Amino acid sequence: MSENNHDWHTGRHVVYDLHAHIILVTKYRRQVMTPRVSQLMKATLLEVCERFECTLDAFETDRDHAHLLVTYPPKTQLSTLVMSMKTNTSKRLREQHWPEIKQALWGKHFWSPSYCVVSCGGAPLEIVKQYVENQQKPNRKYRKKKQVTP
Repeated sequence: MSENNHDWHTGRHVVYDLHAHIILVTKYRRQVMTPRVSQLMKATLLEVCERFECTLDAFETDRDHAHLLVTYPPKTQLSTLVMSMKTNTSKRLREQHWPEIKQALWGKHFWSPSYCVVSCGGAPLEIVKQYVENQQKPNRKYRKKKQVTP
């Protein structure tokens, strides 16, 4: 993404652009993701994201897992966000008593206890690493300040 097209977010005393790719897997990898399950799940995730001042940028399910792309502020702890997403979607889906869920999953659980989260966005890590490592190099180009003559 070029510098001009970059969507920076601002808050009190912070400018940020944080994105996470989150993958949630159903308990026992049961294949329960029907269109109506996915639809209710997306609506619930949008509500959770709003509470956490996050944005659900992309969402899709496969038969036994869900992929989410979320933009989030630095004050949001990802583990807390994911726990809230899993808790709220599980509760709302179980309240429906849909057969595709009741027959495949028993007990109070919908999701596996584990999840995957991958940071994404910005420059490739190698470029950032080079930038950090080159901060004290003597050949680094500094912006020259214009001297004001009286």
